[in-house]
Amino acid sequence: MLKKQHKILIILFILTIISCLLFLFWGITRNNYGYNIPRRINKIIAFIITGSAIGYSTIVFQTVTHNRILTPSIIGLDSIYMFVQTLIVFFLGTGSLVMVSGSINFLVSLVFMLGFSVIVFYIVFNGKKDKLFVTMLAGVVFGSLFGSFSTFMQVVIDPNDFLIVQDKMFASFNNVNVSILKITMLILFLSLVYGYKNCDKLDIMALGRDISLNLGIAYDSVIRKFMILICIMTAVSTALVGPITFLGILTANISRQILKTYKHSIMITGAILLSIISIAFGQFIVERILTFRTTINVIINFIGGIYFIYLLIKEGRL
Repeated sequence: MLKKQHKILIILFILTIISCLLFLFWGITRNNYGYNIPRRINKIIAFIITGSAIGYSTIVFQTVTHNRILTPSIIGLDSIYMFVQTLIVFFLGTGSLVMVSGSINFLVSLVFMLGFSVIVFYIVFNGKKDKLFVTMLAGVVFGSLFGSFSTFMQVVIDPNDFLIVQDKMFASFNNVNVSILKITMLILFLSLVYGYKNCDKLDIMALGRDISLNLGIAYDSVIRKFMILICIMTAVSTALVGPITFLGILTANISRQILKTYKHSIMITGAILLSIISIAFGQFIVERILTFRTTINVIINFIGGIYFIYLLIKEGRL
């Protein structure tokens, strides 16, 4: 069985390489390779960062919540991101340094999202049983609150400024900020190293709280650490390219179905590879076939939304 799973991972890895090479070299000629290749390489790096962050965080989030139809977006980080972007335009304008400079905008967004996460976890989640669900509920409530604030400010601001804010509502790989790729790669690398080292704890935690405690896992403490790790990865991904709502639920559940294993090191690797493949092929379709008539967010959310409805129907029958 393990050999079969390894074969599937090898196939997914090959498909990942093919999808990235297809995106990189399609339409390249002697006249344009000097201009296009460096920019496409930066996009591929962004594919890998985003896909890795979303794939890992979704699998782990579903494990700690024991629910396969939830994603980290339920915590409300997407709403916080949009609130920050709208707040900057509302008070400082589109010409402000915070809005013009991608690096400063990234850092401000990251600090706000992580700060919100820490406040919610350490005020609401006090280590008692079932407080994780109270934390998620708090995330939903605060997310709706900040979403309402964002909508109010978007209605009030100048229509031209609203167009700038509107661009932030959808994930985009068209103008990847090269200056922040190194810091995002470093954050992601350190997060993944820590995450993969603790995959064995996730294997046990998937059995439930009581069994985990009996097997010597400090359940509540470990959940806190994993939730902070999830928020770091989700915040990095969202601040880098914008929110992609349904990608995680799509790739995480497909990874569980095709790999059929309890080992999180294998499931997470599969979800990461599937996420990168989905982003690379999706962006290829957007740029080469649809010629930018839509965004990758629309394609992924359309497919992911259909799959989400399928999961709801399937879970309802169990």
